[in-house]
Amino acid sequence: MNPPLALALTDTTRSKSISLLSSQDYSLLTDLYQLTMTACYVGESLDRSVASFELFVRKLPKSFGYLIAMGLAQALEYLEQLQFSSAQIDELQATGIFQNAPDRFWQLLATARFTGDVWAVPEGTAIFANEPILRIEAPLWQAQMIETYLLNTINYQTLIATRAARIRDVAGADATLLEFGTRRAFSPQASLWAARAAIAGGLDSTSNVLAALKLGCQPSGTMAHALVMAINAIEGSEEAAFRAFHRYFPGAPLLIDTYDPIAAATALAKQIAAGEIDLSGIRLDSGDLISLSQQVKAILPDVDIFASGDLDEWEIAKLRSANAPISGYGLGTKLVTGSPVNGVYKLVEIDNIPTMKKSPDKMTYPGKKQIFRQSKAGHFTEDTLGLATEGKGLLQLVMISGNRLQPDDSLAVIRNRTDLNVASLPAEVRDINYDRFSPVNISPALAELTQGLKNIKQ
Repeated sequence: MNPPLALALTDTTRSKSISLLSSQDYSLLTDLYQLTMTACYVGESLDRSVASFELFVRKLPKSFGYLIAMGLAQALEYLEQLQFSSAQIDELQATGIFQNAPDRFWQLLATARFTGDVWAVPEGTAIFANEPILRIEAPLWQAQMIETYLLNTINYQTLIATRAARIRDVAGADATLLEFGTRRAFSPQASLWAARAAIAGGLDSTSNVLAALKLGCQPSGTMAHALVMAINAIEGSEEAAFRAFHRYFPGAPLLIDTYDPIAAATALAKQIAAGEIDLSGIRLDSGDLISLSQQVKAILPDVDIFASGDLDEWEIAKLRSANAPISGYGLGTKLVTGSPVNGVYKLVEIDNIPTMKKSPDKMTYPGKKQIFRQSKAGHFTEDTLGLATEGKGLLQLVMISGNRLQPDDSLAVIRNRTDLNVASLPAEVRDINYDRFSPVNISPALAELTQGLKNIKQ
């Protein structure tokens, strides 16, 4: 049995290079069913019905007590620039999939622009399960078409920002935290988003040069084992590699665990004592980081120790609980990968008619919603998820008729918002081994609407 609506690979199937995403690609960066559903809506004269979709997470990743919303800037950029070129329409027609689609479907794509409204929580806001990160209010075909891209950017950046916030919370305000995840991110495009979300979530900088320069940050990094191995092989000593690197980058941290980190630290101590080198820091990338850092600190008491190598919030917590003398951490694989934020995008209202999904374990709350946050003396107490008609809350109107209402927040503003949001949460919610229920109530009005729709037989 052939898969539905699939094109078979043949000897003539093209294999093109796929490079970094550009805004010209936005329209086709979607799942096929967004387009087939749009064609169906057009054929049934439903495409202009006003729909409201909300993007939210049903269940947080294991051990997560909160999420840090991120990715709104990229979502709004996408919505502003969404359009189909004549070449893209030709390519869609050439697939043969849409041969029964109504002619007006193609007319719609040819003039496609996003003309809807967007409500969203500001980037850097702490949220919980079932709370909408954003809401789209737009003609049905537009609101449907954009689902894939919105989930992609917001799910991934929210994951990275949340991991970064948890790591900052564990490591403390004074620790230097660098994002090293480019080589482990799921794609070159993802590496740029990861760097942005990591810095906005609490890290200090990134080793990704392109990301850093685009974000207006100073790229940060040290050196790799290859340099030590190469110069050692040719010149006969690890010390020669250290001297060579410092000749061009004086004061830069040195990676000392290519061979024997204790021997390397001892040799460096002699060079420092002789005035041959001015060393600000060293990096340890392997081994027992607790024991090694303590031994190295005894040899180099005035030198900062930077650790890397598959670190996450749990490993950093162990290092800190053991009083390892480490002042900074490089975060890579476990920051940019791991358990996904499984955000979903669901229809909650169409033509002023509330809708809900009733599937077991996948039920959704109906109607356009708002998050009402309660605080006392700047500290979070509880959230109430209610209907948008109940008042003002965390979700803000950020786009009207496809036009942004204000420029993007700076990374510094988002980073500060993240810090304040995390600091306001109770200790049990910030616990990296959180296993309790979400601190979110449902308003009586939303509960009544939900129960009423549950009782209607389909």
